[in-house]
Amino acid sequence: MGILPVIRHGRDARATDCAVHRGPTDRMKPTIHIRDQVIPTDAACVRDIVTSTGFFTQAEIDIAVELVEARLAHGLASGYEFVFVELSGEVVGYACYGPTPCTDRSYDFYWLAVRQVHRGRGLGGLLLKETEQRIRTAGARVIFLDTASRPQYAPTRAFYDRHGYTQAAVVRAFYAADDDKVIYTKKLVPGPG
Repeated sequence: MGILPVIRHGRDARATDCAVHRGPTDRMKPTIHIRDQVIPTDAACVRDIVTSTGFFTQAEIDIAVELVEARLAHGLASGYEFVFVELSGEVVGYACYGPTPCTDRSYDFYWLAVRQVHRGRGLGGLLLKETEQRIRTAGARVIFLDTASRPQYAPTRAFYDRHGYTQAAVVRAFYAADDDKVIYTKKLVPGPG
């Protein structure tokens, strides 16, 4: 994909398009926008993104959308924070994370998904780094995330390995008789805040 300009939008709420992007319609280089403000159209965008991956059940897709709706309804009190990546105005990926209740500065990384047609272009890594920076700035000391053990998830596990996450535990037969829960952690070094 090459290096594209990245524009960060902190708390502004811009209207976005989550329609499937079929490719550039002009010769302009696409621009990546990062934002963390959740807006009402994000629920449909998240549904589209998560569905496009082909990884998740309908129940899991519904949960992903419910987290967006909880954030819209309750704000920070929901416990869910988001980072969205837009490519030329289209929401193409997102991450969801939040502080783990009853812990000393632990954070859960709940979701990271990129629209299928945009995978393999570095957007997942960008989302991961942007989210980690926000978590670090919040004063977290460790991130926890989990994924499935099914062969379909081998690239996901390799992605987390490449980005410095360590497999901490495996809960056998968690998702199904033949599908374990693989838990990863990453200790954070305090950063600028």
